[in-house]
Amino acid sequence: MSAAIQGGDKFDAVAFARGLMDLESTTGSEAACGRKLAADLRALGWQVREQPVAGDRFNLLATVGEPRVTFSTHFDCVPPFFPSRVEGGRLVGRGACDAKGILAAQVAAAERLRARGETRVALLFVVGEERGSDGAKAANTLPNSSRFLINGEPTDLRLGTATRGGLRVRLHAAGQAAHSGYPELGESATEKLLDCLETLRRAEWPADPVLGRTHFNIGLLSGGVAPNVIPPQAQAELFFRTVGDAAVIRRRVAELVGARVRIEETAHVPLVRLHTVPGFGTAVFSYATDVPFLGNWGRPLLYGPGSIHVAHTDREFLDLAELRAAIDGNVRLATELLAQG
Repeated sequence: MSAAIQGGDKFDAVAFARGLMDLESTTGSEAACGRKLAADLRALGWQVREQPVAGDRFNLLATVGEPRVTFSTHFDCVPPFFPSRVEGGRLVGRGACDAKGILAAQVAAAERLRARGETRVALLFVVGEERGSDGAKAANTLPNSSRFLINGEPTDLRLGTATRGGLRVRLHAAGQAAHSGYPELGESATEKLLDCLETLRRAEWPADPVLGRTHFNIGLLSGGVAPNVIPPQAQAELFFRTVGDAAVIRRRVAELVGARVRIEETAHVPLVRLHTVPGFGTAVFSYATDVPFLGNWGRPLLYGPGSIHVAHTDREFLDLAELRAAIDGNVRLATELLAQG
């Protein structure tokens, strides 16, 4: 048995994380990483169930008894892939903090608890978090007795008190093509769209005393056919980071621009209020997670090492000291939650 997959306090979380990080697992291509993860967990003595999701992709559920606390995170990553290295006290590479390093810290914590005789902890690792959470949605159908879910994301070792929701909207503007020398014969879809976007930019959006103000981003713009043609069509993709009921945003967008453009909703993730325990720092986070889609796994907590500010970047890293601290933190969290029944 390799050092990476020795159990209990001999478990090498850094080696375990690097074994996963060195396998490319961009969303949609998680199968090879999943197979290694399943094999390593079985080598540690876990009972591993592979739940098909789509194609050759699958989630993993590892148990040794009836779980009351479940550690969970995802093993898909954003592109581009770059392999791991240890440099200056840091684990560097794609997935270091989002979320293969976090996954390794969860396995290490579960191993430590299991070495003490604790069998009421499970490990749930899913695909697809970075592109719609199809893995989490599938995992939510698995029967279980879990009462608490510790979801792993980069929180700088703080417990999340809430995460914002997300609402993605595409605006479609229609015009009439014409020669640009005779604009009166056409109608510019681009100008119509820009007017609508300016209306939305000047609008007031909801605020919450804990989550703050709604964030609104114009992420993608496209349209037209050529510089010398009045554009017959144009589109914009907007992303609202919501702090309340998304229906309020939907109604407001429709009221402001619905008469001028066609509105298409392309994605929605509800905001989440999270469980906490005393003795940990807390924070609100603006990113989306799998938590809204794992409601059958118990009361949710959000916790993990690393900073969201370096996730998804070409400098992604995780401090080794923070990785070790996360193992201790996960053990403490699970112990306190198990004591609550």
